[in-house]
Amino acid sequence: MPTPLPAPYFVAASTPAAGLVGLDPADLARDDFIAVFTGNEVPARAQPLAAVYSGHQFGHWAGQLGDGRAILLGDIDGPQGRMELQLKGAGMTPYSRMGDGRAVLRSSIREFLCSEAMAALGVPTTRALVVTGSNKGIIRETMETAAVVTRMAPSFVRFGSFEHWRYRDKPEELRILADYVIKTFYPELAGAPNPYLALLEEVTRRTGVLIAHWQAVGFMHGVMNTDNMSILGITLDYGPFGFMEAFDVDHICNHTDQGGRYSYANQVPVGHWNCYALANALLPLIDDQEAAQAALDVYIDAYGTRFDELLHAKLGLTTTHEDDRALADTMFQLMQDNKVDFTLFFRRLGDLRLDVADAEREASDAPLRDLFLDRPAFDAWAAQYRARLRQEGSVDAARRVAMHAVNPKYILRNYLAQVAIEKAQNGDYSEVTRLLSVLERPFDEQPEHDAYAALPPDWAAHLEVSCSS
Repeated sequence: MPTPLPAPYFVAASTPAAGLVGLDPADLARDDFIAVFTGNEVPARAQPLAAVYSGHQFGHWAGQLGDGRAILLGDIDGPQGRMELQLKGAGMTPYSRMGDGRAVLRSSIREFLCSEAMAALGVPTTRALVVTGSNKGIIRETMETAAVVTRMAPSFVRFGSFEHWRYRDKPEELRILADYVIKTFYPELAGAPNPYLALLEEVTRRTGVLIAHWQAVGFMHGVMNTDNMSILGITLDYGPFGFMEAFDVDHICNHTDQGGRYSYANQVPVGHWNCYALANALLPLIDDQEAAQAALDVYIDAYGTRFDELLHAKLGLTTTHEDDRALADTMFQLMQDNKVDFTLFFRRLGDLRLDVADAEREASDAPLRDLFLDRPAFDAWAAQYRARLRQEGSVDAARRVAMHAVNPKYILRNYLAQVAIEKAQNGDYSEVTRLLSVLERPFDEQPEHDAYAALPPDWAAHLEVSCSS
């Protein structure tokens, strides 16, 4: 059962998330709703539970884990299907180990904002309904205040949920869990010759597609442990995440990740490794090692195909050509060498014009060109890019609309979250709501909010996020 917090208060709510479960977002600020979504009152029909799971953390077997600070209230049917509602930070559970079962305002705001920002970007993700807070002190690196974020997803079952029963040598429990997942979320697989093999293949495919989306928007999860991987192929557990700014394929967003296991570049192979861990967990049910190995092969194709589609769209290319890979590789190397801001580059690339006179090209290209220290190198690449666009008869106006529909102007930069957090810690929650409203429309121009799309200030370089974030 949740453990009540003293004098809970409303911080922010998501209108799109509320719509998924048929709630009026205005109601979420009512005292009775605040009490429910803080864990101070439990709805009459709720049957709160905390789930056990195990997992590999940073590549090492960690044994039993579980919902140490998350409590599932139950599920609710909404206009778009069933969603589970889970309180994160609602108190201790049987799996809290040495933890206090609480979340702090800082981390709750980060998860709330990023969940909804990712959904607006079109990335498969859990959702965040509401954040509530309390002035109860919580000890982390410093003394902070408590908060609860209500998360939503069709299911919070993880790869580690299967690993738990596999490593405890509990085949019947493993089968019960797999049958539940197939019946509830993958009913189309029930008639397959080997439903458990089909489950592995489909989850592996979805994971590859998910990580293609991460790479395409420059998102880094930070803690891709198997207990943080969703069986539905959605982004799960926002802790030390980050969006790429100055492009560096080896960037590590998690200060705790000293070895760089979960760097931007490593997300692709680690996703595959995690699917191997899931395959091993399901092997007693699949009962065919070679078939399980073959099922994992879909990952590379799923990732590669989806990333290629997303990258072509980001580049405004409507056809494919054998030289496209070389064009993209040169682009990413230039971005790496010049530490170009990932989001600004692709957004401004949509404004690059074909129909511009040679004498005007430098001025026309300036907003994009000036992101590069090595401007002659950019000019050389831009000439290749323009030639590729002409090859398919690209039209500036139509291409700009298409590219701006897939290349966001606004992302949740760490410094934007930090500004909102610091104001909230001082009792002003307006910036959380304002920032959320901007992030809910990441592809729109929103000229009144241009400052939210600017390069990060110098002080932002000193921001660090870790596993306690």
